Amino acid sequence: MEPLLQIKTIPIKYEMKIQKAELRYSQSKTDVLINNESGGLDINSKPIKLYIDTYDARSSISPTTMESVRQAAASGLEAASEATANYTEEAALLLDAKVSNPLDQIFRQRAQMPTGEFGLAFIPTTGPDLEWSAPDLNIKYQMDKMSFDIRAAKGDFEFIPGSIEISITQMPDVEIEYIGKPMYVPPSAAKYFDHEPIDVLA
Repeated sequence: MEPLLQIKTIPIKYEMKIQKAELRYSQSKTDVLINNESGGLDINSKPIKLYIDTYDARSSISPTTMESVRQAAASGLEAASEATANYTEEAALLLDAKVSNPLDQIFRQRAQMPTGEFGLAFIPTTGPDLEWSAPDLNIKYQMDKMSFDIRAAKGDFEFIPGSIEISITQMPDVEIEYIGKPMYVPPSAAKYFDHEPIDVLA
């Protein structure tokens, strides 16, 4: 029986580089390292800032729609409170049996001249709201800096160790190839398909 499988083994391949050890002699030398750091001038200026809020001043002359509604609501609430107090006082006079003629007293109170202190009002009733922040000036000056580093070395021997470098150029592998003939199921079908290929002339 002929073999059905062909097994081929691919070996590993690698390259090796060897660096021999060395012993070097260095002569005496002196190094001077100069490091220069540049300075600079930094000026930060913050000017004065003025904030002016004229909302209250403008509202006292020509209030906005929302402010007018708020003032009207406050005036209506105040008038309603005064009217409630007056009606309560008049109702108490009507219910008081000691008062002989309460209507005359109520009419006199309603018809009497208002009393109190009166004065002229100037518009706008309030001035603008002013806020300001103080100015600020910062000046930073840094001088140039220069430093020296002197390194003196004496003659000495320097040992350079050897090295070995290994690089793999080909990894090991196994190739398995089937070299047998086709297997038919059922085996009796082989007579219909097992034949040599026909050469075709071009």
